[in-house]
Amino acid sequence: MKTFLHTGVCPVRDILGRLGSKWSVLVLETLYENGTMRFNDIQRSLGDISQRMLTVTLRSLEEDGMLTRQVYAEVPPRVEYTLTERGLSFMPVMAEVVRWAVAHADDILASRAGQKPVDRV
Repeated sequence: MKTFLHTGVCPVRDILGRLGSKWSVLVLETLYENGTMRFNDIQRSLGDISQRMLTVTLRSLEEDGMLTRQVYAEVPPRVEYTLTERGLSFMPVMAEVVRWAVAHADDILASRAGQKPVDRV
């Protein structure tokens, strides 16, 4: 039997725990679709993310090497975020998960509401 006991660093828990968060997925998708962006542009594109949560999410993704943060010595300072090669390599994987979620969203929501889902392939 394959087990997933937490003994030391578990890549599934560790990596998917960070990359699988709602905000991480949305920030990565936003940067993928729009290219290099500034903080306020990312926040506007997501709409309902707080400044604090966006800051935490961007720092986490930068720490994981999924995006870069470029600070320009200007007044006021300009900061831009761009996906790295690692971040770009993750996007096809994420696109499949997003595609699956969109394809099954209605049935999943129906299941949550106690209705019988219609299985689609």
